[in-house]
This record gives sequence, structure tokens and C-alpha cells, in this order.
Amino acid sequence: MIRDDQSSPFLPAQGIHNLRDYGGYRGAEGARVKTGLLYRSGQHIDASDEDLDLIHALGIRTILDLRGSSERTGFPCRRHPEFEAEVIAYDGETSNSPPHEGGLENAEMTAQRAFERMIAVYTRMPANPAMIEMFARYFEALASREGASLVHCFAGKDRTGIAASLLLHTLGVHHDDIVAEFLRTNDAPSTHVLEQQSLPRMRAHYGSIGEEALRNLMGVRPEYIDTYWTKVRAEHGSIDAYLGQTLGVDEHRKARLCERLLT
Repeated sequence: MIRDDQSSPFLPAQGIHNLRDYGGYRGAEGARVKTGLLYRSGQHIDASDEDLDLIHALGIRTILDLRGSSERTGFPCRRHPEFEAEVIAYDGETSNSPPHEGGLENAEMTAQRAFERMIAVYTRMPANPAMIEMFARYFEALASREGASLVHCFAGKDRTGIAASLLLHTLGVHHDDIVAEFLRTNDAPSTHVLEQQSLPRMRAHYGSIGEEALRNLMGVRPEYIDTYWTKVRAEHGSIDAYLGQTLGVDEHRKARLCERLLT
């Protein structure tokens, strides 16, 4: 992993899963992705007052909430009393049966079934109209709005992980580092928070879930991001073509992002 700052990117949150800075990587022409501007996490429904103070101190001006309407209604985020950031969200659903919702089938959740279900999530995501719109709005916001931003979904690993990976690619970060950043979710010290939010619903649907199946659902694997990348290349020729033609990241916007986020 080529990060100039070798300290942990995770912030000491009590009730927010996977809260971290995803800057610090080497980007285009040897520049570095700035730290202190790009944050990612899971949802904030269980954020403690101390967590809210922590986020408030980060100077976050823009929040990209990649969850769908039902997730936001069922798991409303707590906010600091002086919260003033703009929240950008989608009016509708952004994921077809996300893992934490249990799913449509009542079959036993084996490790293989869990893996296949996650692969299906990443296979659908490149063509998902809701995610295309939200990723486009994410890039637009980062190119135009001042201050720090935070992107999150329910668990802060799948939709959020792909958003972060697309941005890092745009900034010229090496693919190995992009994958390493994606997989860093597995090192988050807050897995218990995600389990508290997800396991009751999943167990109510599936019954008991084995440890390996749980890791496949709660964590990330290289095959997940590889599936997304492969699908995009197969349908658009390259990641850059997808960014430019589908997500609106033309040369002007790319230059603006590099100007703002590289040092």
C-alpha cells in the first residue's frame, strides 16, 4: 500500500462502522491524495454524542448518502446540533435487496450462497440507474463544493467502496492501492457496530448464519471489486470511458478533481 501517511486511517468512532479517511495515496504524476478532505463510513443511526462531535470537528460540508429511501427511513442518521452540511441522497431505492435486508429467498445462507449474492450485487451495480445517478452526483459535488466530504451507505463497504475506488482511479492512484483501500474495510475496528445493526434482521430471515458466510456478507473480498471492474470494462471498454460517458467525469471535471484533491 503506497500511502505517505502510514498511520491508521480509521477514526475512533463508538457507534459508526468503518469511519475513515481514504486519502493519502500516491496519485497522478507522483502527487498525493490529500488527507482531511475525503471520509467514508457506514450509517450514523447509532452515532454517540462523542461521534457527532468528532464528525463536526472534521469540517464536513457535504454528505453523500448512497442508501435508498427505505434505508434512510428505517435507519435515520443522528446529526450534531450544529449540523449544516448538505446531504445528497437518492429519491428511491439504490440497491435491489442489499445483504442486510435479508433478501427474497429463504434458503439457508451458506458461505457459497453469501459469496454469490455479493457477486450479484457488484455485477448489477455498474448498470444500476440509481447508482449511476448517485456516483455522478458524488463526482459533481467533489469537483464543485468546498470543504471536506463524507460518503456512506448502510455498511460503508459496497456502494461506498466502489464510489471511493472510482474517485481514486480518477486521481491516478495505482490499481493495487485502490484494491488495498477497498479491502481495508476488513480491518475496521468497528465490525461489532455493523453486526448489531444487521444480524438481527438477517437471522430473522435466514436463521443461523455460519462464520464464513457472515464474513462474505459483512466484509469485502478482492473478487467483489474485480467483478465490478470486469463488468465495466466489458460493457464500456475501460473505466475511464465509463467515468466520462456514464458518470460525467470529462477531462475538465477530472482536472478540477485533481486540482482540489491532489497535493
